[in-house]
Amino acid sequence: MTQELIDLKNSILEGRYDDALFIVDELEGMSRQAVIRNIKSFLVRLLIHLIKNQIEQRLTNSWVASISDSIIKIKDLNLQDNKTSYYIKPDEWEPLLEESISAAIRPASVEVLNGRLKPAQLSNMLDKTELTATAKQLVMLTYEHSITVLPDIIDRYLIQLPGGKDCLEGQE
Repeated sequence: MTQELIDLKNSILEGRYDDALFIVDELEGMSRQAVIRNIKSFLVRLLIHLIKNQIEQRLTNSWVASISDSIIKIKDLNLQDNKTSYYIKPDEWEPLLEESISAAIRPASVEVLNGRLKPAQLSNMLDKTELTATAKQLVMLTYEHSITVLPDIIDRYLIQLPGGKDCLEGQE
């Protein structure tokens, strides 16, 4: 990015405004891709915990904290600086979720059932349709609620997952 900034400065100083605008467009694209990469990393983290929940049929305090934190970080990253638009619109999550589920399987296999499953075994056990629906419902909460109320809303959603009632009502 440093070279792009140098080129931008030189283009402006030399009066090559079309070149400068082209560089600005490139920088905006690079920034957008960086944000989307960060969102994907939190999406993978979210999915690892949802995979563990689906397979082990339980929920722990630690998993709740990671799921909630991931959703809050996704909301924060996804909201553009103008605070009115998003990098990823509500109808654009399907391909990201599919890609992120694939990326989450290997690290989840290390954690699920104390690492007894190979990634392919875990993949075959997953109900990917259900996993996608759960993740998408959680991500959709980011469009509907502010960061201040989001943790409580997430808890109300997670209580419906296997083991959620025991975990969130203190019976774990």
